[in-house]
Order: sequence, then C-alpha cells, then structure tokens
Amino acid sequence: MRKPERYRLFLEYFTTNFPEPKTELVYSNPYELIVAVVLSAQCTDKRVNQIMPALLQQFPTPEQLGAASAEDIFPFIRSVSYPNNKAKHLAGLGRLLVEEFGGEVPSTIEELQRLPGVGRKTANVVVSVIYNQPAMAVDTHVFRVSHRLGLVSRTATTPLAVEKELVRYIPEDFVHKAHHWLILHGRYICVARQPKCGICPLRSWCKYYAEVVSKQEPILQKKPQKGPKTPTSPGTSTT
Repeated sequence: MRKPERYRLFLEYFTTNFPEPKTELVYSNPYELIVAVVLSAQCTDKRVNQIMPALLQQFPTPEQLGAASAEDIFPFIRSVSYPNNKAKHLAGLGRLLVEEFGGEVPSTIEELQRLPGVGRKTANVVVSVIYNQPAMAVDTHVFRVSHRLGLVSRTATTPLAVEKELVRYIPEDFVHKAHHWLILHGRYICVARQPKCGICPLRSWCKYYAEVVSKQEPILQKKPQKGPKTPTSPGTSTT
C-alpha cells in the first residue's frame, strides 16, 4: 500500500469516529496548559491532573509562579517525574512570562522555546491546542504509532523527522487534530509492549500488523497447549 493511501484511510477513520479530539490534560487557560505540559514530560496526564489543582491554588498566575523559588514549587510537584528540574523550570518560566511577554503565553514556537522547560514538543502542543496551529508534537506515542501504521518512513529516526513527514502528508486543517489521534491511539490501543491488535480498527492496513503480528499468529496457534496440572490434596507433597 502506498503512503498516500495510508493517510487517506487514517484521516477517513478518525474524522468519522473522533472528529473533535481533545487533550486529556485539564486546563482553563494558556498559562495552565503550558504548566501542565511542562509537568507531563515523561509523566502521565493522569498524574499531572491530580497535582495541578493544588499547584494552581498556590500559584494561579504567571506573576505568582515567577515570584516563587524552585523550593517553593517542589512540594506541589514532588510526585511527578524529575520534580527538581521541573520546579526550576517552572520558576524560570513564570519569571520569563512576566518579564518578556507581559504575563501572556506567546503564540509562536520560536518564542515558546525561549521559556525554561519548553522544547519543540511542548511548544508544538501549546500552539496546536491553544491556537489551533498546524503543529505536530511528536512524543513517544506519536513516534511509535506513526511508524507502526506505516505513515512515516523507517529512515525517520528522530522526532523532528517524523514531524516533518506527518506535516507533509496530513492536510493543514487536520494537523492539530492528528496529534491527538495518534497520542490517544498509542495510549489506549497501540501500546508499546503488547499492542491490542485484536481490537484495533486500523489493523486491516497497519504495516506493523501485516509484517509482524499476522505472521506470529499461525505460530502461536500451532504451539502445543500444556495439559492441566495434576491436583494434589492439601497437606500432601509431590516430591
């Protein structure tokens, strides 16, 4: 199957079944989102959502976050991954938002990447979710799923290379949605260790299923089944 056909099927399925995907991070404004995305690096959205209410109660604005030290922030985020580094990043992020951007979250990838703790992936998430820009944030889910489905080439071995291929083939109006489609599919169906191919609606054209899983199924079916163990009475020994 040629790549354009894979993209056609990908868009056809998700636009029909999940026309308006949303991030699972809970937020009510751009400031809350960027804080949540910084915290979500190598951490689950569920965990971030659990700690955000108390954090925002203490630091509800960029001004209050910027006036805090990393030591002030740490107790509120101690349960996320790398809390020491993230506490420093958030303190610096708050200060720079106030000093350089008047307390507003910038709307360009270049400006966002000036903020502590904000790399290209985080910047892409913010402009995609808040400003509906055609930006593709490539996390581990997007990287894995796009390769397995055959949407990107095997030579796309970096997040940036994957991002460029996806943006090249996905129509601009759908890029910000496709980011969520790939993440959610990777989070709940195309999981890393044991992908749930049996219930995957995309397996009829999935490259990974065709090249790996479908070839393993006959082998698994031919494996001899182990007979039931001989039961022993309580208190007896088989040795």
